[in-house]
Amino acid sequence: MTSPRRVEVVLDFACVHCYIGFTRYARAISRYRAQGGAVETVFRPFQLQPEASPAGEPLVDVWARERGASVAAKLAADTSFGAADALTLDFRCAVFTNTFDAHRLVAQAAAQGTGEEMVERLFRAYFADGLNIADPGTLARLAAETGVTDTGDGVDELRAELARVRALALPAPPVFRFAGGTTLSGEIGGDDVLVALHG
Repeated sequence: MTSPRRVEVVLDFACVHCYIGFTRYARAISRYRAQGGAVETVFRPFQLQPEASPAGEPLVDVWARERGASVAAKLAADTSFGAADALTLDFRCAVFTNTFDAHRLVAQAAAQGTGEEMVERLFRAYFADGLNIADPGTLARLAAETGVTDTGDGVDELRAELARVRALALPAPPVFRFAGGTTLSGEIGGDDVLVALHG
């Protein structure tokens, strides 16, 4: 049996480029697995805005405060993000929030063999469903949808892992680190992933 190709994936759920990059990665590894290959995806957490409140606020309000109302309105109306990858993104309903507990839930899911499914669901919850992914009730529902038992453990471990990953001084996420040395970051394509897997 072929040993699985190990890939470390660094991302944050408040990052649209991470959502698009992960989608392309997921589709590429699905093709690779369909051809008989094996992949082990290891998720590494990163928080672009660790100070964000878990109470959440409309993303467009954050953009308006940081970039101005006209820029926020233009970004919110832009439907081109994700279109090439058949993703429906609704920035107008997205809730900007703290992603700490979402990362903790992914660690729980990964330990139960459903990390990839949990990551996809959290991205969709944030960018398409307008859900606050820091809300305990929301996270409980998303965990149930993906068959994950959330024990509530892992807070200290996650804090340590966030500090460790940040200390690596990696490029801005998404980052895909393939066993053997290849690292992809930024706007990756599915073919880039397949080349790295076969490398």
